[in-house]
Amino acid sequence: MMDFGNFLFMEQEIGLIILFVLLFFYDIFCSEKGKKYFQLVAVSLFAVFTLFGFTPMNKGEAFGGMYISSDMTVFMKNILNIATLIMFLQVKTWLYSENTRHKKGEFYLITLVTLLGMYVMISSGNFMMLYIGMEAASLPLACLIAFNKYQEKSAEAGVKYILISALSSGIMLFGLSFLYGALGSFYFSDMSRNMISSPLVLLGFVFFFSGLAFKLSLVPFHLWTADVYEGAPTGITAYLSVVSKGAAALALIFALYKVFGSIDVAWHHILWWLAIITITLGNIFAIRQKDIKRFFAFSSISQAGYLLLGMIAGTAQGMTAMVFYILVYVFSNMAVFGVIAAVENHTKGDTRIAAFNGLYKSNPALSFVMMLAVFSLGGIPPFAGFFSKFFIFMAAAEQGEYLLVFIALLNTVISLYYYLLIIKAMFIKEENPNNLSRFSIDNYNKVSLVICTAGIFVIGFISLIYEYIDTLSFGI
Repeated sequence: MMDFGNFLFMEQEIGLIILFVLLFFYDIFCSEKGKKYFQLVAVSLFAVFTLFGFTPMNKGEAFGGMYISSDMTVFMKNILNIATLIMFLQVKTWLYSENTRHKKGEFYLITLVTLLGMYVMISSGNFMMLYIGMEAASLPLACLIAFNKYQEKSAEAGVKYILISALSSGIMLFGLSFLYGALGSFYFSDMSRNMISSPLVLLGFVFFFSGLAFKLSLVPFHLWTADVYEGAPTGITAYLSVVSKGAAALALIFALYKVFGSIDVAWHHILWWLAIITITLGNIFAIRQKDIKRFFAFSSISQAGYLLLGMIAGTAQGMTAMVFYILVYVFSNMAVFGVIAAVENHTKGDTRIAAFNGLYKSNPALSFVMMLAVFSLGGIPPFAGFFSKFFIFMAAAEQGEYLLVFIALLNTVISLYYYLLIIKAMFIKEENPNNLSRFSIDNYNKVSLVICTAGIFVIGFISLIYEYIDTLSFGI
């Protein structure tokens, strides 16, 4: 007989399913007049659901340890909720455009399915559960990427994503079969107890890591990123760069700490070289970009390399630094894409960096937000991005990784150069003809940019946030 008590630990997943059902029936049965308010209803309900995530939750294991709920997993899901809420606020103008205005319901429902898959990834205590969550997140994401189906780049991006996603999924499953053959279980706790540094285990780890490296856009698994970021609707690009990548990073660090912690000598060198190569190549190729979405695609590749520094540390301090880095990255990157969406809507789809020339003269508020966001991404004090980089460098340095930290610092200088190219376009270059007249953005996007700006300013100075994450990390 099934024990329904298992579901008591899945409050956030159940809440998300309830939200999905409510929006599903609202989309089907509401009148044409009611559908005009779908954006307001969806955003309001998801905002309530996001606040619900900060209430006390049941913690424990369900389904024999396949699902794990802890203070850290709840906090991680809340980070993803905040990023998703900001994305929902930023897509209003695009969703009410001619090509997508009849598909608002589908957009929200598919997004919630991807988020549910990411919840499962984070709370997995079993590799099969992790794999199911990854697939549940990846397949609907391809639909979202190709949402502008009448635009060639969007359709092409969707095809590229699904093909590479299928390949990485197969590679990951192949690696899991090796791990099962060597260790006799898919449960994290059992595998950790039986862990040995055998060739079969190491080969299985390499294949498993490759599958998640695709989601993180780590070199050499990054080749899809720029094309997909450019072709996808801007809101989905933001979602890919923050929510999808954050979920993959959190799932990976859980697996490294809980399963492969005893053989860290084996995977430490892999992550060490990947971090250097990913950060460096991401920075170098970002300099060459003329399209701003491709520009931030390579920027996000570089940022993924910095996340590896927290994993390489292999300590509670490293996990704290990485989770804090993701939290800061949410506000910084979502601010960037909120401004990109506003300019893109005004210029009828122009995403060239040249479209931002002289933006300050006609739209000083948007230019100011973009400046704060890129300064935070570049790690310039006193913005939150400076503190996130400081903590992640400190976590690696505490483990004696001085050379790695030095190389990462040099790359930070390179990143400052190409981030300043955006500042130069907005504040120094002559105005783009499309930006000569001041334009306004919808109120939803304004709210999202206010939230992001507050996060960029405030998070770094409220030490209680970092300290709270630190207490959660020591409980892992």
